Amino acid sequence: MSACKRLVCLIKPRSLWAPTRRNVSTWSPVGTAFNARPLKRQDFFEKTVGLFGVPELSSPAGFQVAAQTALRKTESLVERACSSPAGVGTVECFDQLSDELCKVADLADFIKVAHPDPEYREAAEKTCVEIGTVVEKLNTNVELCQSLKKLLDDPKTLAQLDPDTRRVAELFMFDFEISGIHLDEKLRKEAVGLHVKLLDLNNEFLIGSHTPNRIAKSAIPQHLHMHFGSEGSFIQVGGLHADSPDDLLREIAYRVYLYPNADLMDCLEELLKCRYKLAKLVGYKSYGHRALKGTMAKSPETVMSFLQLLTDKLSDRTKKDFQMMRDMKKKLNPRNPELMAWDHPFLSGVLRAERFNIEPSLYSPYLSLGGCMEGLNSLFSQLYGVSLMSEHPSAGEVWSEDVRKLAVVHETEGLLGHIYCDFFQRSDKPHQDCHFTIRGGRWCKEAGRYQLPVVVLMLSLPHPTKSAPTLLTPGMMENLFHEMGHAMHSMLGRTRYQHVTGTRCATDFAEVPSILMEYFATDYRVLSQFARHYQTGQPLPETMVTRLSESKKVCGAADTQLQIFYAVLDQIYHGKPQNRSTTEILKDMQQKFYGLPYTPNTAWQLRFSHLIGYGAKYYSYLMSRAVASMVWKQCFIQDPLNRDMGERYRREMLAHGGAKEPMLMVEVCLSGFVDFTPELSHLWGPPSSPTVFIKYPMGAVEDFLQKNLQIGHNTDMFWL
Repeated sequence: MSACKRLVCLIKPRSLWAPTRRNVSTWSPVGTAFNARPLKRQDFFEKTVGLFGVPELSSPAGFQVAAQTALRKTESLVERACSSPAGVGTVECFDQLSDELCKVADLADFIKVAHPDPEYREAAEKTCVEIGTVVEKLNTNVELCQSLKKLLDDPKTLAQLDPDTRRVAELFMFDFEISGIHLDEKLRKEAVGLHVKLLDLNNEFLIGSHTPNRIAKSAIPQHLHMHFGSEGSFIQVGGLHADSPDDLLREIAYRVYLYPNADLMDCLEELLKCRYKLAKLVGYKSYGHRALKGTMAKSPETVMSFLQLLTDKLSDRTKKDFQMMRDMKKKLNPRNPELMAWDHPFLSGVLRAERFNIEPSLYSPYLSLGGCMEGLNSLFSQLYGVSLMSEHPSAGEVWSEDVRKLAVVHETEGLLGHIYCDFFQRSDKPHQDCHFTIRGGRWCKEAGRYQLPVVVLMLSLPHPTKSAPTLLTPGMMENLFHEMGHAMHSMLGRTRYQHVTGTRCATDFAEVPSILMEYFATDYRVLSQFARHYQTGQPLPETMVTRLSESKKVCGAADTQLQIFYAVLDQIYHGKPQNRSTTEILKDMQQKFYGLPYTPNTAWQLRFSHLIGYGAKYYSYLMSRAVASMVWKQCFIQDPLNRDMGERYRREMLAHGGAKEPMLMVEVCLSGFVDFTPELSHLWGPPSSPTVFIKYPMGAVEDFLQKNLQIGHNTDMFWL
């Protein structure tokens, strides 16, 4: 019996899961874990191990204990880094220092948004601020910087470093530089102060961007009250209701949810001012220039050229798409035919459904959550030799009883890491699909073993019922594959240093593995392996998959143009300050880069939460899709289950995390498939040039816009 099979026997879920009825066959262990409702633990004497197995986190107060422990270790590591001779050990010390802080900060960053207990969330938030403040002080610690500078300034010592160690050293130095290490003491303190202020502003804006707006019940028709939350004499509007067939409901939700909040508006204006001031203080033209240094795009100018090229290529198609929507609205509502921003998502869906009969309810019975997880397990096994295996969380290890834990096991390498799957809806949980790194992978020289990565995937899926497992729409299934792409990047990125582990790479490259997974999610050769009716076992017909794929082309240009508008707005907000409000900028950019009219007394930018985590980098979704499209076309379109290609993709792209230049990884992965002839090099520039960004995405954009424009189910996941 192989080690892999022995592990299956050890962790095969039996007693903790209550399986739902399946008439045709039994689910595999991983399918059972996700198609069943977890039973409550009966062992009240089982010792609590703490969140993620961290003993201190058995209570909210444990965050302070964990933070103080990390800070004590940090002091010791700083002293060691400053006193040790320059060499590989310097970089290892820096990485260990980073790891000690990240293991607490990253965990707290997740708990502050996901834990159902407000005391845990509050304790985690305080820890985030405390650790964040320390990090900014370390980034302006002159003595610490000098210990690294001695290494990088010594040609003889530098020549002895392996490529990964040298890159990590350069990335740590880059962190010093963008934090203002070159400034005098007074200005360094000012930079730290701005960083700390931004921590508070970021948190305030993030919370505010998800807070519902209220309106008196008497202000909206009574028959619409049932669609909103209620608070005394007020209605709470917490979303856009973009898919509702009721025109009036969509309009009211849009106008109320996006109604400007003066305090949040001030917060955003101050946040953007602080970012610009910080960027100028440390020597950059704008925050955008600071944020994009080190990415594939390199500069805001390159990003804007990319976005303008997309807009120019899409122009005629976008106009046709909007005209189709106008015609459909006129057909559905002759008395009010004007096309407005709140109509776009609904009408594009109606047009797709009308042409291709892709009602989600027709697909959902074939896409049980457990079946989809079995499909992912099969896909990863065939591509990488990796299996997903269900494990029982220990008491106190997870923050909600419906969280599932997966071990990721390679057929020869053994256990690679763990994925915690927080997939189900609950109150106070953000309605966003996200990947969180809890602990990065790294080689622990001090322990003589590899520190295994731990991540969380967070979705908002309905719970299984007594009669049926959780059934996914095609969009939910694609989102699941997308987020699992991030998780496997973290699991398969076996880097020596945690500073560059998995998704810790350039933002505009980090989305490539996740977007690539969306291509697998809509390929019949992949779907046919797992998409079966949960009751009858009948496979999803190939004709339905074909219709779904073809439907994505309908209104694709308009959907992509909406994303371009968001990306442009992000760039303008993070450019040089303009003597006008964020709303005036939005109105102007909406006219130039979208086409549908701005609605007075609305402020969509106050719901643009990506401004926090993706500030000046929202374009990354578009650019990563262009790169992912090339990887799919050159490596997997002929055979999406090809093991040789899977191993090549892992070896050349996933395994390195951020330890190599992103475009160099793409070039090596695609070498032999894409023409890299010297005659065309004048169009590209050398790998170190900002114009290397044009090398793949621009070609992919032109190719796919002309031949195979495909757009996903919503405005956050689209296809090029």
